Amino acid sequence: MNYSIAIDGPAGAGKSTIAKQIARKMGCIYVDTGAMYRAMALFLLRNGIAAQDGEAVSRKCREADIAIRYENGEQIVYLNGENVNGLIRTEEVGIMTSCVAVYPEVRRKLVELQQKIAREGSVVMDGRDIGTCVLPDATVKIYLTASSAVRAKRRYAELVQKGERCDPDTIEADIIRRDAQDMNREISPLVRAEDAVLVDSSDMDIEQVTETIIGICRRKGCL
Repeated sequence: MNYSIAIDGPAGAGKSTIAKQIARKMGCIYVDTGAMYRAMALFLLRNGIAAQDGEAVSRKCREADIAIRYENGEQIVYLNGENVNGLIRTEEVGIMTSCVAVYPEVRRKLVELQQKIAREGSVVMDGRDIGTCVLPDATVKIYLTASSAVRAKRRYAELVQKGERCDPDTIEADIIRRDAQDMNREISPLVRAEDAVLVDSSDMDIEQVTETIIGICRRKGCL
């Protein structure tokens, strides 16, 4: 019997990292919805579309062909046939993603693909509105969060490791701004689903968070 695990939460909470760990340990498919939105944002940036131009965004997004494939156990995000895994994790793309994700046409195109993937097998999916909009009937719903200071510290370490120059205070300010934007947008805002289990990872490491959520899944009959 197929099952679905929905992990929602704010930017920098570690959703993608944890979801990948859970998928690996539980033997299900990991669907990085955030990467799909980032690929769309990259497409719009490449085409010189301003985030504020809703009409242009809605029209141009229809031309983007975004696909997810697994090659040698790794999820690859393809944008019009190009592997863009190494291009969609920049701060510029992240900011653009939050801006364009509010448009109905963008969301409609990507949600249809996400729901199709979930129908075809057991999945763990992370994002901002998985448990509320994309998979409202998910077997398990998790709301994963952490303090803005902890999230900024994690993001800073990640960027430094990549060799990028950045400022922790600026990163935290951007995280707080993105939280407000995601929570107050009209279309599919970031909210905790009524039946979602709250997991605060501020004082937990990756393994502790992973095991906590797998324990919740086990109690829900996923294992």
